Amino acid sequence: MKKLALHWQIIIGMILGVFFGILAYHFSLNNFTNDWIKPFGVIFVNLLKLIAVPLVFASLIKGVASLSDISRLSKIGSRSIMLYLFSTVLSVSIGLGLVNLVGPGNSFSNDKKTELREKYSSKADLKINDALLVESSGPLQFLVDVVPTNIFESASKNKNMLQIIFFAILFGISIIMLPKEKTVYVRGFFDGINDIILHIVDLIMRMAPYGVFALLASLVVDFGASVDLFIALGYYSLTVIFGLLLMIFVFYPILLRSFTKVKYLAFFKAISPAQMLAFSTSSSAATLPVTMDRCENNLGISKEVSSFVLPLGATINMDGTSLYQAVAAVFIAQAFGYDLDLSSQLTIVLTATLASIGAAAVPGAGMVMLVIVLSSVGIDPEGIALIFAVDRILDMLRTVVNVTGDATVATIVASSDGQLKD
Repeated sequence: MKKLALHWQIIIGMILGVFFGILAYHFSLNNFTNDWIKPFGVIFVNLLKLIAVPLVFASLIKGVASLSDISRLSKIGSRSIMLYLFSTVLSVSIGLGLVNLVGPGNSFSNDKKTELREKYSSKADLKINDALLVESSGPLQFLVDVVPTNIFESASKNKNMLQIIFFAILFGISIIMLPKEKTVYVRGFFDGINDIILHIVDLIMRMAPYGVFALLASLVVDFGASVDLFIALGYYSLTVIFGLLLMIFVFYPILLRSFTKVKYLAFFKAISPAQMLAFSTSSSAATLPVTMDRCENNLGISKEVSSFVLPLGATINMDGTSLYQAVAAVFIAQAFGYDLDLSSQLTIVLTATLASIGAAAVPGAGMVMLVIVLSSVGIDPEGIALIFAVDRILDMLRTVVNVTGDATVATIVASSDGQLKD
């Protein structure tokens, strides 16, 4: 008998968790649920926290070090990276704009916000102290905080992820600048470390159905099986979906029209098989061979461009994931009753952008990156329990945006370099 796919196991775990939570609430099994069920959800969240730092560190170093090919394709590489970073920053900004406008987390009552803050966030006082420090510091303190004084101390706290990212990028750039024969063992070491970390992520995600069951069961018990949660999740999902649709049907067409002569309907028709595969697999990496084939044979992008730009995009370009992280982080903050200031939202932009560079192109990596984004603004990552129920379908949709963004940038780069056949 064929084993059930992981995403179906997670969906079943979510459904069973909700039903168990409803039954536990009605039969007054709250204490039993919190004592014997919830700990498994906490363990799952702790595993995600555990892997966050090594995942970003190893992936970033490998990704940056692999850009040594820019010596041969310097013009193509620089254009690709600039476009990828620009689209990622814009996607995060769109997400932040929408979630602040819609305010899906504000649909919770004030009493429920207070309850959630007390339950999921033990860092309220720390958050207030951080805000006071920001007010008393200079305008460039934000940049000062990005540069670590002790990388090992930074690695001990997920909240210092920007410092880890800074060091990893510096480390990767140094590898590129040194002669290849001097760094061959270091490259091999981090290639192996990256593969091991990705395998650990795979092992952790195998526990996801049980972790999701435990988190949702305890969440429904805490909410008293009220409709508040489901209404808020509906607003949250629609906010993410609307942002993703803006990326596909507004932002990417504007880019194509501005820099190429490709009609967007023809573009959409050419890459639609890759989009459908991305939707079904939730993996940019698994979709990459199809994306390359469609871009080369149906869009007329040269193999030289597609073989460099598309794998690079699958590594560092996560527009859909970045948009989702921005919406999710602010939604959870709103649910907790936190009012994120401009500094915190700029931190989300920077963290989500840089974390997307280190995000593995596999299902479930977006949730690990969300832990990083939440930690960067002082929100307890246990708040991800709020969004587990709808994460699978949103993961599928944001992967479609990731793949569409990769193909868009490849088309623009090929057109600007005269390597796009009519």
